[in-house]
Amino acid sequence: MFLIVIRVDLYIISLKMITAAGLVTSGAIGLGYALNEAVKAGDLVLHAPSYPWFHHGLLHGIDIAGARRGYQVYKQVCSACHSLQYVAYRELVNTLMTEDEAKAEAAEIQVQDGPDEEGNMFMRPGKLADYFPKPYPNEEAARAANNGSYPPDLTYMTLARHGGEDYVFSLLTGYCDPPAGITLGEGQNFNPYFMGGAIGMAQVLYNDTISYEDGTPATASQLAKDVCTFLTWCSQPEMEERKRLWIKSTMILGVLVLGVWYYKRHVWSSIKSRKIIFREKKSE
Repeated sequence: MFLIVIRVDLYIISLKMITAAGLVTSGAIGLGYALNEAVKAGDLVLHAPSYPWFHHGLLHGIDIAGARRGYQVYKQVCSACHSLQYVAYRELVNTLMTEDEAKAEAAEIQVQDGPDEEGNMFMRPGKLADYFPKPYPNEEAARAANNGSYPPDLTYMTLARHGGEDYVFSLLTGYCDPPAGITLGEGQNFNPYFMGGAIGMAQVLYNDTISYEDGTPATASQLAKDVCTFLTWCSQPEMEERKRLWIKSTMILGVLVLGVWYYKRHVWSSIKSRKIIFREKKSE
């Protein structure tokens, strides 16, 4: 009887300890969530909604046609201020373009090279090994040309910003007039998706800003969607290979799990199905 009482007490104590641990864990999670929300932007910032991007599917890769159009948008609109300094023209080969198309794109730029035999630097047409050119020679020149604002590099923009491509799309299409009581400085524009609302970049995407080579209607939202798809490819050029590897790994692991499960049943079947009979020993 004494042992039973002790076991009951230990059981009650363990339940209380588990309950206390659960409460502490829940409180810690709640505190972390509250702190995370507290450091986010205030009332003048909208959270970007979630859009159904094609490449978000587990079995889907980058929309190549959209990424090609997005490259056209970047080349004709965004490249005037923003760089893609970590993307080389060779990465376009067999992904967004053929090798000849990528070589033609690279040949359009002029790259400083050298020195030559006389020790002088010279300019040459771009090659596949070259990276996308920067619009400004240095940060000071970029700030001087943009009223003190520094246009960021866009290579990893969809990974660097909270919300990813949803944020970039909302930012490009979210320009509007400032609400009452908001005063903007010289050269600033109002965008509720930008922290603080005041952004130095003016709206650049309008209906029919450019003409797509494939004849797709060039609405402002279509331009923003395509350039976001292209920037997603820039930040994750290995996305399709990673998803293919995930599919192969899942199939192989699935077969292995079935094999291990069958082997486990085979080994333990004789043990689990045995019958043990205890016979009472007769006293003499």
